[in-house]
Order: sequence, then structure tokens, then C-alpha cells
Amino acid sequence: MSLIIGIDGPAASGKGTVTKRVAKILNLTHIDTGITYRCVALETLNRNVNVGVADHSYPGTCGQVPLQIKQQLIQIAGEINIEIESGEEVDRVLLNGVDVTEKIRSKEVTAIVSPISSIPEVRYKMVELQRKLAVGKDVIVEGRDICTFVFPEAQVKIYLDASLEERAKRRYKESEENGIPTTYAEVLENIKSRDYNDMHKEIGSLRVTNESIIVDTTNLSIDQVVDRIIEIIKNKMYDV
Repeated sequence: MSLIIGIDGPAASGKGTVTKRVAKILNLTHIDTGITYRCVALETLNRNVNVGVADHSYPGTCGQVPLQIKQQLIQIAGEINIEIESGEEVDRVLLNGVDVTEKIRSKEVTAIVSPISSIPEVRYKMVELQRKLAVGKDVIVEGRDICTFVFPEAQVKIYLDASLEERAKRRYKESEENGIPTTYAEVLENIKSRDYNDMHKEIGSLRVTNESIIVDTTNLSIDQVVDRIIEIIKNKMYDV
């Protein structure tokens, strides 16, 4: 039986950086499920489909994609081809054969990815893909609903968290380093919106399972979080 380690948590809680390092240390396949939804969002922009909502509209209309647009988004999710190639530092993401590793992290994609991922039919299609990516492998999978919906059978379930302000600081710094023009206030509002939308999804909402071990990363370094997660994994597998 393959090993599945599920890592859930809100935006900018450290999932990406930490799971990538843990995967390398423990020789696991790293799967970032958020990439699949970002690819749908990017293709939506490529096709000039106006989603009709802005993720920074917290807490009003966030996630309410107009009905006439939903069918187009569902169609896009069913038509695109997504490939993820593991790399030493960064996973290379191909959308319909084109490298979009940087484009899927753009401000424009971030603004619409959460409401798009809230559409049940889109979510079902992406979860099917995410499960296929893990077949026959020992994996560490990060996202919002890994332990509750995508892989409820995961042997190890971890929930990474951090304060809202700390997460906003991290995302703002990341945007600066990647040359994405934004402000701290804009990032803070965006994360508030993401949190609200992620916790109120009809399918795959962000929540802590009874089996999940919570790790608060607010005052921890990346190395400390990595060590803590590896300790949890080893202890859990030893108990099993």
C-alpha cells in the first residue's frame, strides 16, 4: 500500500516550501493540488472568460461565480491537460504543453482561483486528476481538503496554520521577490477573502479533521517546521 501524507492549511501557512523540503528528505513525491486549480484559472484568463468576481471582495460576493459563466469554467476544467514535472527546487508545470510555472502564480490568477475552485464540478474533475497523480507512489500532498476529501484515507494528516498577519507578511514578501506588484494591505485582504471562501466551499471546504495534527508555524522557522513534520510522520508510522 502506498504512503499518503496529507498537509492541509490556509493560504501562506507554509505548505509549499515545507512539503517540498520534506519530500526531498524522505524521498516522497510532492503534489501541490493548488496547481491544478491555478491552471484552470490561467486557462480561463487565456480564453478571456470574465469570471465576474474578485477574490478581494471579502466577505460579500466572494466565490459567487455568475451562473452563465460556470458552464464555461466546467468545460475548461475538462478540456485542459496538466502535467507536473518534479524539480530540485521548483516543480515545472505544463498547461497544454506550455510551461506556466511562473504564470500560475500571477496576481491575476490568484484573484480568481478561489471562486473557480469552489465550483463543485470543477473540483470533482481536479480531484480525479490529483488522485491519478498519486497512484502507486509514496506521496506528500498539500492543499485545503486533502485529509477530508481528496485522500481521507491518508495515513498521516497534518494541518499547518499561522496567524493572518504572519501569512500576509509571507505572501507579500513572496510577491516582492517574484516581482509581482502589490501592497501589504491588498495581500492581507486577499488572504482574508481566501480564508472565507475556502472555509465555506460547498465541496472540499478547509477544516481540521479529528485525526489531523495541528502545527502552528507563526513563530517557527522553515527548518523547525520541517523537523516537526518529519517527527510527526516518523512517530505516526512507528505507531502504525
